[in-house]
Amino acid sequence: MQKYKLSWRDISFNDFKVYLFSLFKAFIPKKKIKNLDELEHFIQTKSAWVTQVTLYSYLKTRMGTRYVLHFDNDVFMSSLNIAKWNIYSVALQDLTFFTFSYLKVNFNFRNINQSREIFHKILDDETSNKMPLGIIEEAKKHFDERFKNINWESYYSDLPFNPSALSLYKWAPIAEELKSLDRKIVLNSMILKWDIIKQEFEKLIDF
Repeated sequence: MQKYKLSWRDISFNDFKVYLFSLFKAFIPKKKIKNLDELEHFIQTKSAWVTQVTLYSYLKTRMGTRYVLHFDNDVFMSSLNIAKWNIYSVALQDLTFFTFSYLKVNFNFRNINQSREIFHKILDDETSNKMPLGIIEEAKKHFDERFKNINWESYYSDLPFNPSALSLYKWAPIAEELKSLDRKIVLNSMILKWDIIKQEFEKLIDF
Protein backbone atom coordinates (compact mmCIF):
# COMPACT_ATOMS: atom_id res chain seq x y z
CA MET A 1 0.00 0.00 0.00
CA GLN A 2 1.30 3.42 -0.90
CA LYS A 3 2.05 5.66 2.09
CA TYR A 4 1.09 9.32 2.31
CA LYS A 5 2.66 11.91 4.62
CA LEU A 6 -0.39 13.64 6.03
CA SER A 7 -1.50 15.71 8.97
CA TRP A 8 -4.86 16.84 10.32
CA ARG A 9 -4.89 19.57 7.67
CA ASP A 10 -5.51 16.94 5.00
CA ILE A 11 -8.95 16.29 6.43
CA SER A 12 -10.80 19.03 4.58
CA PHE A 13 -13.28 21.40 6.16
CA ASN A 14 -15.89 19.94 3.84
CA ASP A 15 -15.36 16.48 5.38
CA PHE A 16 -16.24 17.79 8.83
CA LYS A 17 -19.01 20.00 7.52
CA VAL A 18 -20.68 16.97 5.95
CA TYR A 19 -20.21 14.93 9.13
CA LEU A 20 -21.16 17.50 11.75
CA PHE A 21 -24.19 18.85 9.94
CA SER A 22 -25.49 15.58 8.49
CA LEU A 23 -28.36 15.44 10.95
CA PHE A 24 -29.71 18.71 9.61
CA LYS A 25 -29.89 17.61 6.00
CA ALA A 26 -33.37 16.20 6.43
CA PHE A 27 -34.67 19.74 6.89
CA ILE A 28 -33.13 21.14 3.71
CA PRO A 29 -35.54 21.33 0.75
CA LYS A 30 -34.63 18.78 -1.92
CA LYS A 31 -34.45 19.55 -5.62
CA LYS A 32 -35.97 17.19 -8.17
CA ILE A 33 -33.56 15.18 -10.33
CA LYS A 34 -34.58 15.94 -13.90
CA ASN A 35 -31.44 15.39 -15.98
CA LEU A 36 -28.07 13.66 -16.00
CA ASP A 37 -26.19 16.63 -14.58
CA GLU A 38 -28.46 16.66 -11.55
CA LEU A 39 -28.14 12.89 -11.27
CA GLU A 40 -24.35 13.22 -11.29
CA HIS A 41 -24.55 15.77 -8.48
CA PHE A 42 -26.84 13.48 -6.50
CA ILE A 43 -24.51 10.49 -6.92
CA GLN A 44 -21.42 12.45 -5.91
CA THR A 45 -22.84 14.27 -2.90
CA LYS A 46 -24.78 11.34 -1.47
CA SER A 47 -21.86 8.93 -1.86
CA ALA A 48 -19.61 11.40 -0.04
CA TRP A 49 -22.22 11.86 2.68
CA VAL A 50 -22.68 8.15 3.32
CA THR A 51 -18.91 7.56 3.30
CA GLN A 52 -18.03 10.37 5.69
CA VAL A 53 -20.90 9.93 8.12
CA THR A 54 -20.45 6.17 8.49
CA LEU A 55 -16.65 6.24 8.66
CA TYR A 56 -16.34 9.11 11.14
CA SER A 57 -19.25 7.86 13.24
CA TYR A 58 -17.63 4.43 13.54
CA LEU A 59 -14.28 5.95 14.49
CA LYS A 60 -15.91 8.16 17.09
CA THR A 61 -17.84 5.21 18.53
CA ARG A 62 -14.78 2.98 18.75
CA MET A 63 -12.22 5.61 19.85
CA GLY A 64 -14.39 7.93 21.93
CA THR A 65 -14.65 11.71 21.79
CA ARG A 66 -10.87 12.02 22.02
CA TYR A 67 -10.48 10.48 18.56
CA VAL A 68 -9.70 13.91 17.11
CA LEU A 69 -6.42 13.86 19.05
CA HIS A 70 -5.23 11.19 16.63
CA PHE A 71 -5.25 13.79 13.86
CA ASP A 72 -1.68 14.68 14.79
CA ASN A 73 -0.61 11.09 14.18
CA ASP A 74 0.75 10.78 10.63
CA VAL A 75 0.27 7.00 10.49
CA PHE A 76 -3.34 7.27 11.59
CA MET A 77 -3.98 10.13 9.18
CA SER A 78 -2.54 8.14 6.30
CA SER A 79 -4.83 5.21 7.10
CA LEU A 80 -7.85 7.47 7.51
CA ASN A 81 -7.31 9.25 4.22
CA ILE A 82 -6.76 6.01 2.31
CA ALA A 83 -9.85 4.52 3.95
CA LYS A 84 -11.99 7.52 3.09
CA TRP A 85 -11.11 7.50 -0.61
CA ASN A 86 -11.36 3.73 -1.02
CA ILE A 87 -14.77 3.54 0.66
CA TYR A 88 -15.98 6.54 -1.33
CA SER A 89 -14.89 4.97 -4.62
CA VAL A 90 -17.01 1.89 -3.95
CA ALA A 91 -19.92 3.97 -2.66
CA LEU A 92 -19.87 5.87 -5.95
CA GLN A 93 -20.01 2.62 -7.88
CA ASP A 94 -22.91 1.26 -5.85
CA LEU A 95 -25.00 4.40 -6.13
CA THR A 96 -24.26 4.80 -9.84
CA PHE A 97 -25.33 1.24 -10.56
CA PHE A 98 -28.38 1.55 -8.31
CA THR A 99 -29.65 4.75 -9.92
CA PHE A 100 -29.17 3.58 -13.50
CA SER A 101 -30.69 0.18 -12.78
CA TYR A 102 -33.67 1.93 -11.21
CA LEU A 103 -33.98 4.27 -14.20
CA LYS A 104 -33.85 1.40 -16.68
CA VAL A 105 -36.57 -0.58 -14.97
CA ASN A 106 -38.87 2.21 -13.84
CA PHE A 107 -38.30 4.90 -16.47
CA ASN A 108 -37.27 2.80 -19.45
CA PHE A 109 -33.94 4.63 -19.59
CA ARG A 110 -31.78 2.97 -22.24
CA ASN A 111 -28.49 4.87 -22.39
CA ILE A 112 -26.80 2.81 -19.71
CA ASN A 113 -23.34 3.77 -20.97
CA GLN A 114 -23.96 7.18 -19.42
CA SER A 115 -23.38 5.54 -16.05
CA ARG A 116 -19.75 4.92 -16.95
CA GLU A 117 -19.28 8.47 -18.23
CA ILE A 118 -20.72 9.96 -15.05
CA PHE A 119 -18.66 7.72 -12.78
CA HIS A 120 -15.41 8.52 -14.59
CA LYS A 121 -16.17 12.24 -14.61
CA ILE A 122 -16.81 12.31 -10.87
CA LEU A 123 -13.49 10.60 -10.21
CA ASP A 124 -11.61 12.90 -12.59
CA ASP A 125 -13.09 15.91 -10.80
CA GLU A 126 -11.94 14.51 -7.44
CA THR A 127 -8.29 15.05 -8.40
CA SER A 128 -8.82 18.66 -7.33
CA ASN A 129 -9.66 17.31 -3.86
CA LYS A 130 -6.42 15.30 -3.77
CA MET A 131 -7.96 11.89 -4.33
CA PRO A 132 -4.91 9.66 -4.98
CA LEU A 133 -4.50 8.80 -8.65
CA GLY A 134 -3.81 5.15 -7.84
CA ILE A 135 -7.17 4.81 -6.11
CA ILE A 136 -8.90 6.58 -9.00
CA GLU A 137 -7.42 4.24 -11.59
CA GLU A 138 -8.22 1.16 -9.52
CA ALA A 139 -11.79 2.38 -9.02
CA LYS A 140 -12.28 2.90 -12.75
CA LYS A 141 -10.96 -0.57 -13.45
CA HIS A 142 -13.23 -2.12 -10.81
CA PHE A 143 -16.24 -0.19 -12.11
CA ASP A 144 -15.64 -1.38 -15.67
CA GLU A 145 -15.38 -4.99 -14.49
CA ARG A 146 -18.66 -4.73 -12.59
CA PHE A 147 -20.28 -2.93 -15.53
CA LYS A 148 -19.65 -5.92 -17.80
CA ASN A 149 -21.42 -8.34 -15.48
CA ILE A 150 -24.21 -6.32 -13.93
CA ASN A 151 -27.85 -7.33 -14.32
CA TRP A 152 -29.49 -3.95 -14.87
CA GLU A 153 -32.97 -5.39 -14.48
CA SER A 154 -32.43 -6.52 -10.91
CA TYR A 155 -29.44 -4.67 -9.45
CA TYR A 156 -31.40 -1.86 -7.79
CA SER A 157 -33.49 -4.36 -5.79
CA ASP A 158 -30.84 -7.01 -5.07
CA LEU A 159 -28.66 -5.80 -2.18
CA PRO A 160 -27.16 -2.97 -4.26
CA PHE A 161 -25.09 -1.42 -1.48
CA ASN A 162 -23.42 -4.48 0.02
CA PRO A 163 -20.06 -3.80 -1.69
CA SER A 164 -19.66 -0.35 -0.11
CA ALA A 165 -20.76 -1.66 3.30
CA LEU A 166 -18.09 -4.35 3.05
CA SER A 167 -15.61 -1.68 1.95
CA LEU A 168 -16.31 0.31 5.13
CA TYR A 169 -15.60 -2.79 7.18
CA LYS A 170 -12.43 -3.54 5.22
CA TRP A 171 -10.86 -0.07 5.21
CA ALA A 172 -11.87 1.48 8.55
CA PRO A 173 -8.57 2.08 10.41
CA ILE A 174 -9.52 0.06 13.48
CA ALA A 175 -7.55 -2.86 14.90
CA GLU A 176 -8.72 -6.12 13.32
CA GLU A 177 -9.40 -7.81 16.66
CA LEU A 178 -11.80 -4.98 17.55
CA LYS A 179 -13.30 -4.59 14.11
CA SER A 180 -14.19 -8.28 13.93
CA LEU A 181 -16.48 -7.75 16.92
CA ASP A 182 -18.27 -4.93 15.11
CA ARG A 183 -18.85 -6.52 11.71
CA LYS A 184 -22.64 -6.70 11.85
CA ILE A 185 -22.96 -3.23 13.37
CA VAL A 186 -20.60 -1.67 10.83
CA LEU A 187 -22.36 -3.25 7.84
CA ASN A 188 -25.81 -2.33 9.12
CA SER A 189 -24.77 1.25 9.85
CA MET A 190 -24.00 1.85 6.20
CA ILE A 191 -26.99 -0.07 4.85
CA LEU A 192 -29.28 2.06 7.02
CA LYS A 193 -27.73 5.24 5.60
CA TRP A 194 -28.18 3.92 2.08
CA ASP A 195 -31.85 3.21 2.85
CA ILE A 196 -32.27 6.94 3.47
CA ILE A 197 -30.64 7.73 0.13
CA LYS A 198 -32.77 5.16 -1.72
CA GLN A 199 -35.97 6.65 -0.37
CA GLU A 200 -34.79 10.15 -1.21
CA PHE A 201 -33.88 9.16 -4.75
CA GLU A 202 -37.24 7.54 -5.38
CA LYS A 203 -38.99 10.74 -4.28
CA LEU A 204 -36.75 13.09 -6.27
CA ILE A 205 -36.24 11.31 -9.58
CA ASP A 206 -38.29 12.98 -12.30
CA PHE A 207 -36.76 12.03 -15.65
